[in-house]
Amino acid sequence: MIRSARRLAALVLLASLGLGACSASDGDDGASGGTVTVFAAASLKESFTELGERFEEEHPGIEVTFNFNGSDSLAAGIVGGAPADVFAAASPSTMARVTDEKLTADAPVTFARNRLAIATAPGNPHGIGSLEDLATPGLKVVLCDATVPCGAAARKALAAAGTDVTPASYEQDVKSALTKVRLGEADAAVVYRTDVRAAGDTVEGVDFPEAAQAVNDYPIARLENAPDAPAADAFVAFVTSPEGRKVLGKAGFLAP
Repeated sequence: MIRSARRLAALVLLASLGLGACSASDGDDGASGGTVTVFAAASLKESFTELGERFEEEHPGIEVTFNFNGSDSLAAGIVGGAPADVFAAASPSTMARVTDEKLTADAPVTFARNRLAIATAPGNPHGIGSLEDLATPGLKVVLCDATVPCGAAARKALAAAGTDVTPASYEQDVKSALTKVRLGEADAAVVYRTDVRAAGDTVEGVDFPEAAQAVNDYPIARLENAPDAPAADAFVAFVTSPEGRKVLGKAGFLAP
């Protein structure tokens, strides 16, 4: 019995020494293992997926999992108690829903900006060249819902153009709006330029000047009750690092 107890104590000691060695070898960011759960705006899917893979390569033992959705839905989930480590939103207003409840560990940091474009079918068969063209009778246009950052930005741009559009549908996130065009269920959608770029040759993008008046800032923050705070802090630092901004720039995001 005494021998078993001593053996158990030795194993515990070895385990603790092993963990300490692992922590020291992973750098000075304090993250040595675990899982980082990131709630991120749907428009970040491609760039954050790449960032997650790179982060995992540089931080062996840490796994990054994502929940991509409309920022308003993600904010509501966090306020409702959904377990997450990091929140990356597509607008300051949706981040404010979380900060107003004092659910972030620190003040959010703007890590990227994004602007709108019109997505059409390849070849732009309806000859859409401006926001005004979206009001053409019979044209099927989809917009993001007003509660979603891309929807709020689209309405701001349309107001700047003095154009009133009656959409065929309102979508809960920007990817859903883009999918309508890709599937031929809509003739056009107002989405982000980054989503047009990510879609490749499956859609065609049309820029418009009013987009400059509806640019969205993207804030990111570690959550106060993050299950893995050190790893979450390390991920936020990675996103805002030069390497992170390089990946975001390649995806079409503007520098903050």
